[in-house]
Amino acid sequence: MAVFEIVMPKLGESIIEATITKWLKQEGDAVTEDDALVEIATDKVDSEIPSPVEGTLKKIHFGEGDTVAVGTVIALIDMDGEDTGSEEEAKEEDSSGQKGETLETEEKSEKETASDKTEKPDFSDSNRFYSPLVKNIARQENVSISELDSIEGSGKDGRVTKKDILQYLDDRKDGKIKQPETTTTAPSTGQKTIETPKVTAGTGDEIIEMDRMRRLIADHMVMSKHTSPHVTMFHDVDMTRIVTWRSRIKDQFMQREGEKLTFTPIFVEAAAKTLRDFPLVNASVDGYNIIKRRAVNIGMATALPSGNLIVPVIKNADQKNLAGLAKDVNDLANRARNNKLNPDEIQGGTFTITNFGQFGNSTGAPIINQPQVAILGVGTIMKKPVVVETDEGDVIGIRHMMILSLAFDHRIVDGALGGMFLQRVAKYLEEFDINRVN
Repeated sequence: MAVFEIVMPKLGESIIEATITKWLKQEGDAVTEDDALVEIATDKVDSEIPSPVEGTLKKIHFGEGDTVAVGTVIALIDMDGEDTGSEEEAKEEDSSGQKGETLETEEKSEKETASDKTEKPDFSDSNRFYSPLVKNIARQENVSISELDSIEGSGKDGRVTKKDILQYLDDRKDGKIKQPETTTTAPSTGQKTIETPKVTAGTGDEIIEMDRMRRLIADHMVMSKHTSPHVTMFHDVDMTRIVTWRSRIKDQFMQREGEKLTFTPIFVEAAAKTLRDFPLVNASVDGYNIIKRRAVNIGMATALPSGNLIVPVIKNADQKNLAGLAKDVNDLANRARNNKLNPDEIQGGTFTITNFGQFGNSTGAPIINQPQVAILGVGTIMKKPVVVETDEGDVIGIRHMMILSLAFDHRIVDGALGGMFLQRVAKYLEEFDINRVN
């Protein structure tokens, strides 16, 4: 019998585990090559694992809601399509350490002892991700999910580490429940923990539970505002040259490149050039250290049909021409809306662009996408009466105007740098070469 192992794939250099959210195939189901087997989620992106082979799904080793380390076998596919109850299968399961049976035994053991011990935490009720080690400690020490969620994590992206939960257990044992101290090279802010006000629902109110992605977005936005002192600047841009050029060339561009030409790749191009001119904006802050990024990787905030937001990243945007940027923009946007992005495609961003104009809004004050230090907002392009300088004097003309906004981290970007950066982006847009073809 030829058996193929489905493993939890590598989901990016910083991701070591993922949560199984939904099995799309069940044991005994026939699968063809590239059939989606299971939906998985990380703290970065939701994704699907396709089957690389054709056969029958013989065994599922993990259930929905389980968090699994990268490289772990999560299912077996019988490529011969034989009966899954064969003698060879039994031998294989025995020789592999009784993977399926061990899991079932553990689940039964938990259910049998539940009545004798404090209720075990249901991690599906949490909006945070915990490593298998932290989960095991929580189960063994009867740490409720609400207690676990209250622990301030010192790991990457605020994750709770082994040290954090052990410190919490020590504090609980001593009768002093407090958040563990974290080591950092950043100056002390003197901030105190602020409790959110208690909210109660009134008669007729509807309570809608946030989905997993909305929870992550909410946490990330709050974290960003707590991390960076935001300053936002605005600048009017005359987009008339670009609007005229695009109207003239978009059909030709479609025929030549096979791609729709939107304004987004033009914004990305201008931002990439400006980031090369002002590399301190293409940076991150680590305590008292400034990390100037070599790569110019520009994220573009993309609205999803669910109402949530995701930010796919165009890698090395400064090294691509307009045709290359258009291909990347269209491809990433389409796959983002269809939940087909790979985890690596939403990581490594050094700067972000968000488009308020796609919803008809003139401008907005965006929130920085940590750990970046700036984000560019583009508003809708509108015809407006504007004073135009000519050789014969000033006249009132109808121009296509747009408002740019730049939110930046005042820890390292001062008003002068932020203002020069925003002005340079506007300059690249207003002096756009209308004779170019790509």
